[in-house]
Amino acid sequence: MRFSMLVAAAVAAAALSSNVRAQGTAPQDSCTLGASPGVSEQRLTSGGRERTYRLFVPQSYDGRTMLPLVLDMHGSGGNSAGQAATSRFEALAASEGFLVATLQAGAEGNRWNVPITDGRPDDVRYVSDVIDHVAARACTDEQRVYATGFSGGARMSSLLACRLNDRIAAIAPMSGLRWPGPCEGRAIPVLTFHGLADPQNTYDGHVANRGGEWVESVPEALAGWAKHNHCDREAKLDDRDGPGPLSTLRYEGCDAEVRLVRIDGLVHTWARTEVDATREMWAFFRAQKLPAP
Repeated sequence: MRFSMLVAAAVAAAALSSNVRAQGTAPQDSCTLGASPGVSEQRLTSGGRERTYRLFVPQSYDGRTMLPLVLDMHGSGGNSAGQAATSRFEALAASEGFLVATLQAGAEGNRWNVPITDGRPDDVRYVSDVIDHVAARACTDEQRVYATGFSGGARMSSLLACRLNDRIAAIAPMSGLRWPGPCEGRAIPVLTFHGLADPQNTYDGHVANRGGEWVESVPEALAGWAKHNHCDREAKLDDRDGPGPLSTLRYEGCDAEVRLVRIDGLVHTWARTEVDATREMWAFFRAQKLPAP
């Protein structure tokens, strides 16, 4: 009798333990959010300000599977609709099956608050709030959230890698990598693209009358990230590029990848003809993930 009671107690305890484990992992392994596929304008309050963003959910969304999220940011003076048309991340997400939040700057002139200036919107908080807002509406894998952007949006994605690298798994700025250090936190994978003929955000940097927007050169900004990522060697040109307009500068011996794709002849625009930057960014992103908590 005593033996039977002990067995019964053990079975009950095992069942209870299994139930507790299942409840504890449910938020990570399952989801039931019925977001509608397609594009929608989303509104939220961040830092006491009304803000918006554009959300794309792929047709393949089933309301259960956790999907990666790409945060896409427009250049200074632009808007979310224009950036969606420029980067075409939504078209790629439709076939690859990920979420896209194309963000909208809240300051006058549609400019991101970078370098950070007091009295302007807190865009780092806004991005963090957007991640939460998306995750409350669509099944989002918060270990696979990525940031990209063009020009001013590239500067903003650089800032996120510094100030929000506990939520951003990797960045891939286009025509605007910056080093907003000193930065704390983990090493973060960085892939960036830049045109060698860019007359606005020049490759060599140190542009007059731009304030703190465009001080260091692109290689200097890359070196800042290499130091942050504990790269133990100098940057080298990749001899696998072959003839053509592309040349890749990469660091080795790093805790996280640091790579620059230079594009000969490209001006201040999103790279598409010389290289499909959007597809290359996604190939880079999909290999990155935040470390387990």
